[in-house]
Amino acid sequence: MFKTIVIIIFSSFFLISCNGKFPGADARKFPADPAKRVEQNLKEGRGFTLNEAFGSGGSGGKFEFASSNPLWRASLDVLDFMPLTSVNYSGGIIITDWYSDVNKPNESIKITIRFLSNEIRSDSLNVKIFSRNCLNSLVNCKIVETDKILVKEINKQILKKAALYEKEDLLKKGKKRKRPE
Repeated sequence: MFKTIVIIIFSSFFLISCNGKFPGADARKFPADPAKRVEQNLKEGRGFTLNEAFGSGGSGGKFEFASSNPLWRASLDVLDFMPLTSVNYSGGIIITDWYSDVNKPNESIKITIRFLSNEIRSDSLNVKIFSRNCLNSLVNCKIVETDKILVKEINKQILKKAALYEKEDLLKKGKKRKRPE
């Protein structure tokens, strides 16, 4: 019992310390390979510190929320019909569960979206779609990465919706500034 409590406490400190800052990210400046990104971050001195976990080296009242990122919100809205397995804003990834149509229970798809940048550009997202075809319920399944047509379509839908969200946000900010006090 004591060991599980200690593990929970330590894991919560590690999770809290990952504040997910990725300011001004440009997909051209950061390698897509996670191992190379880790290597680059270590060279630049980025990493985990205990001060951030306990709040002493903190953000000073600045908070970054996923709801303020139009690309993130648009991705969740486009994937709204699918059950989600993993959604990690600080890690920049969304993974859906296997989704199948009622009429085709032996065929299902799974979507993974990796965010390479916060900018609304086509190279800011890495969308992968996998299809699973099974012969007998979930036995003898074949999983393959799907064609690029569906990937392009989902990417396009996310970018369209993100551009609309960004435009709405800019209009809201503009209206707030124009109000006389």
